[in-house]
Amino acid sequence: MGGSAPAELVHKSVLEVEGLDGLLENCLPSFGGAYLRRLWILLDEAVSQGLPMTLSISGPVTVSGQHFAWLGPLLDTGWFAYMSTTDAVCYHDGHRALDSAKAHPFHEVAIFGDDAALRDEKTIRVTDIGFDEDILLDQDAFITAVLCEEEFQKKMTGTEFRWRLGRRYAAQEKHNGVREGLLALCTRKAIPIFVGAPGDGSVFLNSMKLWALAQLDGARHDFDLDLHKEVFESCAYHYWGLRESDSHALGTLILGGGVPKNYNLQPEPALSQILGLPDIAGYLYDVQITTAPVTDGSLSSCPPAEAVTWGKVDKDNFKSTCESMQCDYSVVMPFLVKALLEKRARYERWAERMGHKALFAKHPGARGYLRDTAGYRLFDRRDELMQKLFADVKKELPRLRKESSYPLAKLAREPGSAPRKPAKPPVKSRARSKPRGS
Repeated sequence: MGGSAPAELVHKSVLEVEGLDGLLENCLPSFGGAYLRRLWILLDEAVSQGLPMTLSISGPVTVSGQHFAWLGPLLDTGWFAYMSTTDAVCYHDGHRALDSAKAHPFHEVAIFGDDAALRDEKTIRVTDIGFDEDILLDQDAFITAVLCEEEFQKKMTGTEFRWRLGRRYAAQEKHNGVREGLLALCTRKAIPIFVGAPGDGSVFLNSMKLWALAQLDGARHDFDLDLHKEVFESCAYHYWGLRESDSHALGTLILGGGVPKNYNLQPEPALSQILGLPDIAGYLYDVQITTAPVTDGSLSSCPPAEAVTWGKVDKDNFKSTCESMQCDYSVVMPFLVKALLEKRARYERWAERMGHKALFAKHPGARGYLRDTAGYRLFDRRDELMQKLFADVKKELPRLRKESSYPLAKLAREPGSAPRKPAKPPVKSRARSKPRGS
């Protein structure tokens, strides 16, 4: 075979290594373990290079408490610029801060138990998690009350809505003395949260209720989502990553699939194919964990190599910077996050002992690990970044207008509609017998 020689297979004993990173790098030589090793190595590389990361996550991550276990600590590092998730994740994030939460704690239930009995006792089941239906009803009341507040009586992007909702969750958490949830953390760190299918979840169902009531009795309900501006905002953040960030590149961590994954990947084609801007690159690093088999043809299963053909992932580097592992991410993410945080803590100890300058000279990757934990705070800069993108789109305006035309086929007459009257022929003017003024 041509090219460079293949790397030697490494297989150290678990007794020879220290720390989770040493185990992940040296004690997973083959099969499924090798996928996990490659995932770790790529995540470590992306963090070491100081790449701004985006996160796509689907699944019941908040109702299951995974945001407390590993997601919150991961986002609190400052490594992630923005995230994409589901309406359900945002909705369930508020449950544990409700006034009634202590009286209705979450508990384990059998996956293959008696669901009819659970329904009779008003227990909601999410896989192996159970909680009282009253929690949902209280959450609905909370969301409804929030949406009636004056600050929500306007049209806004989903990122602004979830930023404001995060403030409300944070106040509720402080009031009841519970741990910080996902939206409160993202609001504190100004991490924008995108939800590609806002109508597919209970947060928006409560807005629908208020809309229906307004139709019936004229009550005020001016809340609305500006989806155009929100998608443009996501493009502005990707544009910032390519043009203004220190690395001039982005990495992404994709957990699960579905709409969050697609929303997370779509800024590149939006910028290059739709808005027609030049020199738009896809993600440099793409690390994903999904349970969907690649043969099912869904976006959830789409590996980085397929995303290369759409321009969503960098075509020149994907063979060495991308990996997709078939696994339930809840199984491996606690270990990966723990390894990342252990490595950062080790660099912090070394920096205290030898100073940052000497540390970065000896271990250049420490600079990425020890970047400012305040993060990128892109939500605070969203108006500025959108204006910069508008300015560059304006340069392409004549070409975009020209390319927006297409020879559309004529529509057939709609059933039941009156036939169109033939247009009257233009009236021909009679020739004058004499020239005017003669």
